[in-house]
Amino acid sequence: MNSPAARFLNPSEAARRLGVSAKALRLYEQRGLLTPARTEAGWRSYGPDEMARGTEIVALRTLGLSLAQVARVLQGDAAGLEPALAAHQALLEGRARQLGDTIEKIRGLRADLDRGQAPTVGELTRLLQPAGGLDIAFELPWPWGGERFELRGIRPLNYIVGPLGSGKTRLAMRLAETIPGAAFLGSDRSASPGAALAPAVAEALAWLVEDGATASDALVALLSGLMAEGPSALVVDLVEQGLDHATQQALIAHLRRRGPEGRPLFLLTRSCVILDLAAVGAEESIILCPANHSPPTLVAPYPGSAGYEAVATCLATPQVRARTQGVIAWQPEAA
Repeated sequence: MNSPAARFLNPSEAARRLGVSAKALRLYEQRGLLTPARTEAGWRSYGPDEMARGTEIVALRTLGLSLAQVARVLQGDAAGLEPALAAHQALLEGRARQLGDTIEKIRGLRADLDRGQAPTVGELTRLLQPAGGLDIAFELPWPWGGERFELRGIRPLNYIVGPLGSGKTRLAMRLAETIPGAAFLGSDRSASPGAALAPAVAEALAWLVEDGATASDALVALLSGLMAEGPSALVVDLVEQGLDHATQQALIAHLRRRGPEGRPLFLLTRSCVILDLAAVGAEESIILCPANHSPPTLVAPYPGSAGYEAVATCLATPQVRARTQGVIAWQPEAA
């Protein structure tokens, strides 16, 4: 018979069971949504009650509710539910259309098989790509020397990472030049003092603040660029610039809720909050620019995949990145 202690999980186990990252659990705790038990040694521990509450929180977050809205719903207050449910309905409808397109592709391939025409490998692999996803190809700029680079079935959310001097900014700018109708949002963005916010920007800002973000000129400038009408895709340089930890958490949660029909975003980042490898979903991709100027490559978000450790290193603290990349020279210890 199992002892009662066996029913309690440590943070990493609890996060894995709930399908979230350990960072998300800490965020729920910081916002007073979830209070883990403590072992005699003071370690966090999650029992049946905490896991049940965690399941509720994750479900409500999946519906698109902010953390403040989650808190209200858990207390029995339904204020603000209608727009959140409407947005979630639109998200599901978009996914349903995408799924319908994929079903039609499969139906066509089966009809071809009945006629004795076998599908190509390319046709089969494209079944996993978003319906109508954009494909691009171009010659890479310096420092790669003209190698050809292709992206097929571009996802709504794409991260570009790489060590200092790897050429990731040049890649980003070439992407903005190559994708029809795309725009590049540089790191020199700024908000106009005293300017009235566009309604969509004001709404997004209010939502983010409710979710724990800190309102700032940097956040307003970023949102203004992200929500500008016109560009078919956006390439954003150093998306986390000027944003604190909580604001980054709220921002990436907001961007993930756009769904499969959101216009493609390419985010240059060094932040493990923006690019939480444990939270990357099917509608996201990671592009790594290696340190040795090998061509950029797509990296799967799980340990052991090619390039995973290099991506993790790029997202480490500046001190760890410097040691790993050989920037900090060895110095003798003081006598």
